[in-house]
Amino acid sequence: MDWDKLRIFHAVASAGSFTHAGQMLTLSQSAVSRQISALEEEINTPLFQRYARGLTLTDEGEMLYAAVSDVLARLAQAEEALKNVHDAPRGSLKVTSTHGIGTYWLVPRLSGLLTECPELEIHLVMEDRELDLSQREADVAIRMRAPVQADLIQRKLFTVHYHVYATQAYLDAHGTPLKAEDLPDHTVIGYGETAPPEVREVNWLCDLFKRCHAPNPRGRIVRINNVTGVLNACLTGLGIASVPDYVAAQHPELIRVMPDVPGPSFDVHLVYADALRQSKRVAAFRDFLVRESKDWRY
Repeated sequence: MDWDKLRIFHAVASAGSFTHAGQMLTLSQSAVSRQISALEEEINTPLFQRYARGLTLTDEGEMLYAAVSDVLARLAQAEEALKNVHDAPRGSLKVTSTHGIGTYWLVPRLSGLLTECPELEIHLVMEDRELDLSQREADVAIRMRAPVQADLIQRKLFTVHYHVYATQAYLDAHGTPLKAEDLPDHTVIGYGETAPPEVREVNWLCDLFKRCHAPNPRGRIVRINNVTGVLNACLTGLGIASVPDYVAAQHPELIRVMPDVPGPSFDVHLVYADALRQSKRVAAFRDFLVRESKDWRY
């Protein structure tokens, strides 16, 4: 069997659709579909049951998926063993994190890591969607929730707390909201049209705004699709926003308002595949983050 077809098959089985697998592999949906059909013809066995809403593996498909997964895990272990021949951690480490954690927590600390590990090359991908670690879309991830997959190792780093902030200029112009019922008279800056599942509670302030009915509301919701945009809009005095406390601490011009209204909290985890358990690159990155997060509170 052709390995390229098997690799595409594994991506489709993991993603549950040709479209999502194509996005992961940077291939068109039709190209992925053709490769799967060619593989099924090659082995004269249907691997998927096709439905209008997606795909499910046949019994034969489940058997092949387990075999390919085992091969991928063994290849990853062999790759790490080869890289670990040297004493010092070296080579490329692809790290994924959310925009907020990556920009405001990780990036300011990377120089310390690279000083400790001068032969380590960091490739940082900041996306609020979760990259697939089993598909090697990244080596390690910093996530705002614990993983559910059994083959992933996790380590809690710290907890992020959100509260409501505004600038003094905004408060002077529009008054200071003291309780949730005051929100309809204010501009609330929210996260995108809909927040991704990984950070869905980050739009709690917008949800609170919608639940507070007022006869003649003067306020509105302004949505921006990343944390940096939300922060900058708040700093310019556009409105009030839910901001992580550790980010607000870097901007003394931000004033916490509605102190009696609790915001959400997220436990931040370092996550990596079990196949990388012995990786010196991952171990160096993990140990550095654990030291940086120790006794860190916001």
